[in-house]
Amino acid sequence: MKLPFWQGKADRSVRFSLPEREGTVDLTTRIGSVVLPNPVMTASGTAGHSTELAAYLDLASLGAVVVKSLSAGPWAGNPGPRVHSTTAGMINSVGLQGPGVEAWLDDELPALLATGARVVVSIWGTSVEGYEKAAAMLATAPSGVVALEVNLSCPNTEASSQMFAHDARATEEAMAATAAAGRPRWAKLSPNVSDLRPIAEAARRGGAEAVTLVNTVLGMAIDPLTRTYRLGAGPRGGGLSGASVHPVAVRAVHDVHAAFPDLPIVGVGGVASGIDAAELLLAGASAVQVGTATFADPRAPQRVLRELAAWAAAQHENAIGDVVGAIHRRQG
Repeated sequence: MKLPFWQGKADRSVRFSLPEREGTVDLTTRIGSVVLPNPVMTASGTAGHSTELAAYLDLASLGAVVVKSLSAGPWAGNPGPRVHSTTAGMINSVGLQGPGVEAWLDDELPALLATGARVVVSIWGTSVEGYEKAAAMLATAPSGVVALEVNLSCPNTEASSQMFAHDARATEEAMAATAAAGRPRWAKLSPNVSDLRPIAEAARRGGAEAVTLVNTVLGMAIDPLTRTYRLGAGPRGGGLSGASVHPVAVRAVHDVHAAFPDLPIVGVGGVASGIDAAELLLAGASAVQVGTATFADPRAPQRVLRELAAWAAAQHENAIGDVVGAIHRRQG
């Protein structure tokens, strides 16, 4: 019998459960100029645009809430089906559906800020001008919006439908175009390249204070019985996330940190336990995002935070920042 995609990670979390001693560790983390009370956030695309998770956890207790990516105007997204469970994760083709920046600022953001959450807004565009327009619209956003995550891992209609994050020059141009937002910018990059390092370097040249590693891995699902695509996007496939991509994320964070130790990294990919989060921090991430795990357990981000703090306490760490990149110092 096929197991639900989250079961393997849940079992792993239980095996590594530790006493909760988070009060003994300073969890404060810094991502460029952004200081957060702890290193655990939601991941864009998995926590909605506003307070969707507020019924399950205290959003203000997280380092920040990263909202689903927004374009300058409304975007309908892809036809259904949009999500399919895999052996160790899920594959989605939602297509970045959203209300647009203006509607989000008016209708969604106030309720989110009222929870006390720190907000990271994610934007995307089909062109450099699209990124520029979305960023400019956020220039007057309240101070509770602490950073801008620029999702460069979406279709690029200016380069034969390739992602901006697949090309160093396109990455730099899109990042530079978002300067009008007037707040710290993080570049969310794709793992679907042969070498992430020149892309990360280009993002920094374009003004990124940090990089978010990684977005989903390109994938596809076909139904052998009906001989049809399982996702409504058809031959375009979808993005694979969850447990199966965690080692990919660890490797990406590790290699980029080794190349650019002064470039802050937000690690994302298959984080479902405190141990998963710790692994990304040791590889070089200053913070992590919890995404796919929230579909099985909406309280996952808060649980990951407790488990990470307990792990750090059991490791006799005084500050979570001392953990960042520790594998490199151990080896070197």
